[in-house]
Amino acid sequence: MPPENRESHQLIITEHRSSMWRIILSRRMLVTFVMGFSCGLPLLLTLSVLQAWMKEEGVDLTVIGMMSLVGLPYTLKFLWAPALDRFTILFFGRRRGWLLVAQLALVGAIIGLGLTDPGVKPWLVAFAAFLVTFFSASQDIVVDAYRREDLADDELGLGSSLYVNGYRVGMLLASGGGLIMADHMSFQAVYLIMAACMLPGIITTLLTPEPRVAEGTPRTLAEAVINPLVEYFSRSGALWMLAFILFYKIGDTMASAMTMPFYLEVGFTKTQIGAVVKLFGFWATIIGGLGGGIFMLRYKINKSLWVFGFLQAISTVCFVILTKTGPNTVVLAGVIAFENLSSGMGTAAFAAFMASITNKKFTATQYALLTSLMGIPRVFASAPTGFMVKQIGWGGFFITCALLAIPGMLLLVKFAPWRSAGAETEMGRA
Repeated sequence: MPPENRESHQLIITEHRSSMWRIILSRRMLVTFVMGFSCGLPLLLTLSVLQAWMKEEGVDLTVIGMMSLVGLPYTLKFLWAPALDRFTILFFGRRRGWLLVAQLALVGAIIGLGLTDPGVKPWLVAFAAFLVTFFSASQDIVVDAYRREDLADDELGLGSSLYVNGYRVGMLLASGGGLIMADHMSFQAVYLIMAACMLPGIITTLLTPEPRVAEGTPRTLAEAVINPLVEYFSRSGALWMLAFILFYKIGDTMASAMTMPFYLEVGFTKTQIGAVVKLFGFWATIIGGLGGGIFMLRYKINKSLWVFGFLQAISTVCFVILTKTGPNTVVLAGVIAFENLSSGMGTAAFAAFMASITNKKFTATQYALLTSLMGIPRVFASAPTGFMVKQIGWGGFFITCALLAIPGMLLLVKFAPWRSAGAETEMGRA
């Protein structure tokens, strides 16, 4: 290569690296991470933390089990998402206005939940927990829409990974931190502290700018309900795209549903599981998500979906190794590191892909629909996993879960071809 060509090539590489670092260190990425933290924090306050509190207060196990129904707003959030697309709160804009309202209401709901008494009035606890999940789901709707509208297309990969990592940090603070604090103070105090931890998100909402409003946004509530569906299903291959969303992570989801019984049956102690799977695995997931985001900056969403989907399938097969080695902590750490790294990467790419196919005119409604659809395998596909293990054993189960990745990978040929940089080739996204 002539010297002048080498210098030109080196200059291009330097400029690309400089551009990558500008994106990584930008205001938008920090906002995305903090908003992810604010969305992840409330989730387990109505699940594991509340369950521990109710158990400590002697609440019947049947009531504790039924309390999971308060999480319905997370599944049904698409029902009120059109209103958040249609209406605008004065002074703060369409996204920041609704986000501030949801966050302030969420802080109030968390404080209200902390002031209840599960041992005396469990129905009041259920009502307060429902308010927490409703306002938390509302916050999710607006944050998803804000992220899609604030980030450029080439920033969606890293932005989605930072959002997912922020979400997981929020979950860890609420569950791990909340339970640890509950050993040293009352649960009421824990919930008050968790409400205060929402302040960084509120401050971020106040300081960050409102994203630009796309032309053609809904002018009536009817348009906000109907137009997103009409626009989506008018695209070529719309139904196949829904099938892809259902199948891309189905094998990974099914395998995850049975890992805890698997670890115990192999012979690992609860301490080993907590230290390796939960703590070590958490950081592996964080690194995987961040690494996936940087990978997507360089190689774009399509190639990332192929690479991460393949790694997810291989990591699921690796659980078979533990059926041969028994309770070997070193092998467990290796399997967990690989599985959580690949899962973190796959989740980041999947979230970026779904954001990329939403139309900015109806971001809140379409993204809420897609994420609700994504949650279906977690409920229905995971239900028969125990039966499968009984019939084909642990080795056969994990191999089957890996093979279930094939339909989703095959659909990538149509919707995310390897040589295309974007994620909308067949969908005709506006």
